[in-house]
Amino acid sequence: MKHAATKLAASAAILFTLGAAAHAADLGDPIVIEPPVYDVPEALPAKIGGWYIRGDVGYGWNKFRGADYMTPTGFNGFLEGKLKESFSVGGGVGYHFNHFLRADLTLDHSFKSNFHGSTTGTCTQLVTGTVVPCTSSDTTGFKAWTLLANAYVDLGTYGRITPYVGAGIGGARVTWHELTNSIGPGFDQSGDYVHEGATNWRFAYAAMAGASVDITCNLAADVGYRYKRISGNEMFGYEARSGTGVGIDRGIDSHEVRAGMRYKFGGCKTAALPEPVVYHPTPVYK
Repeated sequence: MKHAATKLAASAAILFTLGAAAHAADLGDPIVIEPPVYDVPEALPAKIGGWYIRGDVGYGWNKFRGADYMTPTGFNGFLEGKLKESFSVGGGVGYHFNHFLRADLTLDHSFKSNFHGSTTGTCTQLVTGTVVPCTSSDTTGFKAWTLLANAYVDLGTYGRITPYVGAGIGGARVTWHELTNSIGPGFDQSGDYVHEGATNWRFAYAAMAGASVDITCNLAADVGYRYKRISGNEMFGYEARSGTGVGIDRGIDSHEVRAGMRYKFGGCKTAALPEPVVYHPTPVYK
């Protein structure tokens, strides 16, 4: 009886072992799934290039380079004098080609700059009839429209500040007001002589330096210096009573301090990033 019980227990152990092994074989090893792989694209730079508009105000110190004119005796006279300071306003449209190069077309109006000068010639004394040297006083003024095509090199951005240099070329429409030539008493020629002022187009060019300060991604303030040269042309016409004229000026220099704003269209946009590509690996069974 005892021997039979032992055999039964051994058989039960064998069957339990075989059943557990069979059950383990049915389940198999755990399935291992690798995590998805994301192919993340590289970040693209902010958008560069684009159109902008600008507006500027300025204050200029003007230099008169002199003028030549003819007298009735054939004497080549020379007019010298000083121009007063003047204000200017202007605007333009431009394009950013990249982070370093931009260009624009600007139109500026310089308000009237008063002129006071003198000419040295000869006059006839009333008492003696002697021809002697005499000096007259001359007053007038000028204003101008200047149209320039400009190119600039931005010298890098430091925080919000971008210094730059530039140059421009174009033309100026100069208007001279009537010139009043006054000769003091005591001469046959004493009195005031009025010459009609001339209006004409002239060659002009400029050189600039300054810095822009980013206020927002679209808006920047611009502060700078501009040297502008307007070439010479007719300044005043012939005056019949005195027989003098025409006067040809030798050009005008301006040293200007300017401030303005530039608005860039689309300046806040950045290049769009493509969607990441997701790879789903095939599950690996172990």
